[in-house]
Amino acid sequence: MLKQTLFAISAACMSVQAMAANTLVEMKTSMGNIEIELFNDKAPISAKNFEDYIKDNFYNGTVFHRVIPGFMIQGGGMDGNMVEKQTKAPIQNESYNGLKNTRGTLAMARTNNPNSATSQFFINTVDNDFLNKSQMNAGYTVFGKVTKGMDVVDKITQVPTANFGMHQNVPKQAVKIVSVSIKAAAEKK
Repeated sequence: MLKQTLFAISAACMSVQAMAANTLVEMKTSMGNIEIELFNDKAPISAKNFEDYIKDNFYNGTVFHRVIPGFMIQGGGMDGNMVEKQTKAPIQNESYNGLKNTRGTLAMARTNNPNSATSQFFINTVDNDFLNKSQMNAGYTVFGKVTKGMDVVDKITQVPTANFGMHQNVPKQAVKIVSVSIKAAAEKK
């Protein structure tokens, strides 16, 4: 009986540990690689959404279509001709999760509707406190962070930009997302 109880407890602990592990993602861009840890534990809807797009190879061949130094780089929705790709249904905003839009974090891009995020994301290049949830602001969901390759993100922020049709801050030479793949679960610290 004691043996069975100990086995059940250890099995439960291992399954909780496996569920709690965050996903590691590798994003290969035309300017270098970026490794990202998704916060599956704190932003499960957004992390799963991002993973689902990765599994569909949705991001392969898209571009960082909005680059603003001292703010962020945005991608995940436009092809090299600045044509928006067809997306899945929007997801619920999880900005209530307590995560802040600090340098190196990934957040879901959205319209004025807080629950309108689909595939587009941005990487904060500075601390952007005004994007956090507050009494007067629905906030932008942080769902991951760059663990390697912030030097690549910083290089991307330095590319010359211009207007392209109705879009502003578009890199003059496309910064491509070549591929995005799930590496493994991150080790919990």
